[in-house]
Amino acid sequence: VQLQASGGGLVQAGGSQRLSCAVSGRAFSTLSMGWFRQAPGKEREFVATISWSGGRTYYAGSVKGRFTISRDNAKNTVYLQMNSLKPEDTAVYYCAASNGWSTDSINGYDYWGQGTLVTVSS
Repeated sequence: VQLQASGGGLVQAGGSQRLSCAVSGRAFSTLSMGWFRQAPGKEREFVATISWSGGRTYYAGSVKGRFTISRDNAKNTVYLQMNSLKPEDTAVYYCAASNGWSTDSINGYDYWGQGTLVTVSS
């Protein structure tokens, strides 16, 4: 399974950004998908996850109400819509795929993309 994240860049605080992650090499609709992020000098942390059907989602408390995860199974793509961005959201964002339902556990994800950098300026 290959995951290709895109959509990162520089955005001002209060602004919005949408990340995409294209998946190939496996039936996308059988995978639950997640987004994680890693800020400089910090450990990778969970952001959001979505079930294979899109019927279940789960968010980290720090992004709930501001970020929305979604997926398009016809396009083999998962998205992360980020609104009301804050400087503390600055990080490399990674998409990940799981053969099960792993919510916020890094170890529960089987495949990882290369990451895309989001920088939020104050």
